[in-house]
Amino acid sequence: MGFMVQVVHVLRLAIASVARFFFSLYYGNEGAKIPAITDDILKKPAVEVAKKIRNKEITSVEVLETCIRRIKDVNSALNCFIEDRFELAMKEAREADALIQSGSKTPEQLEKEKPFLGVPFTTKDCMAVKGLHHTSGVVLRKDLIADRTADVIRLLEESGAIIIGLTNVPELCMWWETHNHLYGRTNNPYNTTRIVGGSSGGEGAIQAAAGSIFGVGSDIGGSIRMPSYFNGIFGHKPSKHTVSNDGQFPAAETELHDAFLGIGPMVRYAVDLKPLLGIMAGEKSSKLKLNEPVNVGKLKVYYQFSSDSLLVDPVDKDITEALKKVVEYLKVKHNVNAEEKKIELLKKSVPIWMNTMKEKKKYEEHIMVNHGVFAIIVEMFKNIIGCSGNTLIGLITALSDHTGAEYGDEKYKYHVALKEKLEKEFAEMLGDDGVFLYPTHPTPALYHNEPLMRPFNFSYTGIINCLGLPATSIPLGLGREGLPIGIQVVSNLNNDRLCFAVAEELEKGFGGWIEPQKS
Repeated sequence: MGFMVQVVHVLRLAIASVARFFFSLYYGNEGAKIPAITDDILKKPAVEVAKKIRNKEITSVEVLETCIRRIKDVNSALNCFIEDRFELAMKEAREADALIQSGSKTPEQLEKEKPFLGVPFTTKDCMAVKGLHHTSGVVLRKDLIADRTADVIRLLEESGAIIIGLTNVPELCMWWETHNHLYGRTNNPYNTTRIVGGSSGGEGAIQAAAGSIFGVGSDIGGSIRMPSYFNGIFGHKPSKHTVSNDGQFPAAETELHDAFLGIGPMVRYAVDLKPLLGIMAGEKSSKLKLNEPVNVGKLKVYYQFSSDSLLVDPVDKDITEALKKVVEYLKVKHNVNAEEKKIELLKKSVPIWMNTMKEKKKYEEHIMVNHGVFAIIVEMFKNIIGCSGNTLIGLITALSDHTGAEYGDEKYKYHVALKEKLEKEFAEMLGDDGVFLYPTHPTPALYHNEPLMRPFNFSYTGIINCLGLPATSIPLGLGREGLPIGIQVVSNLNNDRLCFAVAEELEKGFGGWIEPQKS
């Protein structure tokens, strides 16, 4: 059995390598160029933009106009921004400026009461924003307009931030390339022949290209961290049950899936992660102790180079070398002796995530009028001739949902037990002062459609969702192909602040976000 698994693994890698050769011939290596960033305000952290607005160094209207210009400059090449509320946002920006100009509140009062007053932001098209479409990339939902705003967006609005529009997602937010039959495919700012990840792929692209000051994503299998990684920005999946998932589609059906799913910030600068999560978590932010200081030099640091799963690609050498440099940096700068781990259960990341993600409702019930295996196969033939509203990967995912475990059966329970065992192992390892460094993804951004040949590479992030632990994707520069690389840092439950401290430290050491290709 072990020999056959090895043979299948080798064959899979060989087929993927041949496919990559043909993808490279088809797409080439360059792609479209995006314009250079000419407005310095787009190169500032959100906290600094907010400070400049309330101190009257710049107006909210000026910042918003800058974001709108930038979106229009890059969106023809990236196709990341899909719906605007510019007119309403401009009205809100003028109101923010009027409040500041009135002098009724001091800058200190504004910082306390409305810390992001006048700061424009974007979110993905699965978060409800009243008056905007709420499709999640599903053709059946193309005419659906949200009649209310998701909790997390409302909290940010109450902090003074201004939502300016929606960004693209894969169909039903369940794939790690952003493409659907409503808005099309989103391209990577560093190389438009490459993917942006998913499902917060449009948000990853617009943040990397500096189209808004900060973004909001959601993550059930890596949907914040993978796009953040592929687009060279910071993205954080929070501890389970700290940020409300209300107003997101698809909604988690079970308490277990609500623990997997997390809404969090996507930003160019690590310093923005903590204050944004503090707002997004609302009343639950107190349990995160975000203002408690963290001494990086006193952290226990663990790391692992690979899951060693035969279902996923080997980790790219650029990523392995980057992780080694991080370990060396922490030793030299902070005298931290990181410990290498080989956690055996991480080999089972794919089956644990795939089987514990099963729900009572079948996948196709969200995206198709007709249901069942036969209906899916019919829709696949329609897709081949260009007559389906569904993407091929959406239909493959629907078909695969009829395999493996069924919700609540013995196979399902077995993998839930494995998840709980791994959860306990991580809790004991990390304690209250430990972090775990791990690849966010085994490769840099692939060519468009190439994920079909490497479907389980998402498992590096997906397994962390199963554990409910907080994790931050941290950029570590560009690899040999000129594409972003990085790692994720994981901490124990409600210790999100440890992830942020490591992110800020590695940003200092490795440079953080790098402006994408210039024309």
